[in-house]
Amino acid sequence: MGSLDENLPLPSIHGFKPLDLGDLREQVHQTVDFIMDYYKNVESFPVLPSVQPGYLRGLLPATPSDKPTTFDAILRDLRRAILPGLTHWTSPNFFAYFPATLSSAALAGDLLASAFNPVAFNWLSSPAATELESLVLDWLAHLLRLPSRFLSSSASTAAHGGGVLHTTTSEAILCTLVAAREAALRRCGGGAAAISRLVAYGSDQTHSTFFKACRIAGFDPAHVRSVPTRSESEFSLEPASLRAAMAADAAAGLVPAYVCATVGTTSSTAVDPVGPISEVAAEFGAWVHVDAAYAGSACVCPEFRQYLDGVERADSVSFSPHKWLLACLDCTCLWVRDTRLLTGPLGTDPEYLKNGPSESGSVVDLKDLQVGVGRRFRALKLWMVIRTYGVANLRAHIRSDVQMAQGFERMVRLDPRFEVVVPRRFALVCFRLRPRGEMGEAWADKENRRLLEMINESGRVYITHTVVGGKYVLRFAVGSTLTEERHVAGAWELITKKADELLGAENNPARNI
Repeated sequence: MGSLDENLPLPSIHGFKPLDLGDLREQVHQTVDFIMDYYKNVESFPVLPSVQPGYLRGLLPATPSDKPTTFDAILRDLRRAILPGLTHWTSPNFFAYFPATLSSAALAGDLLASAFNPVAFNWLSSPAATELESLVLDWLAHLLRLPSRFLSSSASTAAHGGGVLHTTTSEAILCTLVAAREAALRRCGGGAAAISRLVAYGSDQTHSTFFKACRIAGFDPAHVRSVPTRSESEFSLEPASLRAAMAADAAAGLVPAYVCATVGTTSSTAVDPVGPISEVAAEFGAWVHVDAAYAGSACVCPEFRQYLDGVERADSVSFSPHKWLLACLDCTCLWVRDTRLLTGPLGTDPEYLKNGPSESGSVVDLKDLQVGVGRRFRALKLWMVIRTYGVANLRAHIRSDVQMAQGFERMVRLDPRFEVVVPRRFALVCFRLRPRGEMGEAWADKENRRLLEMINESGRVYITHTVVGGKYVLRFAVGSTLTEERHVAGAWELITKKADELLGAENNPARNI
């Protein structure tokens, strides 16, 4: 715990200056030095901490001090108590979940946004924040080759499309569910009670965010469908299966209202066929949302754009540049064909926010496209990332990660003890130890669970698992900003070493190749 001699004298009421420019310069410089040391050494830290629940209360005071603490002492406590309990997502040996990428430009943008600190709920509260957001979203829409109807700058006088930056995909899906709910209620002519008849659809690979958002939006959990997928279709949502589910619900007097199509599922990066799914949904008047949280970043590369084919028939699409486009958490882009469908149920118009530009209809108040009212200046870091690196470097960043994943995949395939379970599309490799001899899936599941534990207990790398097609599978996601080929090779060396320990080195046919 911090000692008393590290505390400064209690200031007078009139002597307190929380934004003293001298202190700001010194503390920012100290913080930058701390960050530089962190990044220089992060590779040597255990990726997954070994602390026990509640560890931090034994290292920090139980109550705050009346007197201020020196900034040096605070940084010492950060190094001593906080860092050992962090899972180091920035480590080049982090291969778990999906990446949360960052960059110097995004960090600088976040710092500047925090310094300006605009609460950009409507246009008048900070015109530049609103207009930069619209501009940057149009830039990204062009990179993804989204239809012009999704652009706020569309030349069509009948267009009402546009976008907004949310915190995460969870918020984007929730907002579109609310819009779809209201549209479906109008379509079926029912009152508030009719919400119990609305149905939402995803696949059994759709992120849990979807099912959580459905509950929050008021959908009856019994009417949220998880349509089964098959290995034959590489675990994508099949249009025929979706049509059968929607037709059965319609015949039972229910109202199909929303379909979530995923481009790059969390478990295996399966890709739902956006066009055919949209055609099926159109038969029942249901809203189609395309969740491309992870793989949307890859679609800035022409060779991956095919996975968004058919998006022109969707009602909304989202992806998260904080996952793979160097933007830092949090930053999720949402585009809708008609923003009025969001502003209807989400809009607020209290007297104290009334102003000329808003009432003229010539500006967009972004508070009406989200759950809350206050909002951060996220567009600044996104604008700085795109301008600092340029499209060519952003594409090179994606392609480099994909190439490293391809290299890992090759190493897995060369070891007969392992198998790649589903096709690799982007930078995620799903693999596992094969069942041995007469030992079946139960043995394979048990051994793969133990192998994962041994890998992560080492502290040298961090990977996660999933279950696909009833099989326990290890996930190796390449994409941490600092990761290089040597880290991927080192991870595979560790994995094979732990497999040797688990199975016995004499049972490693790869040693004889």
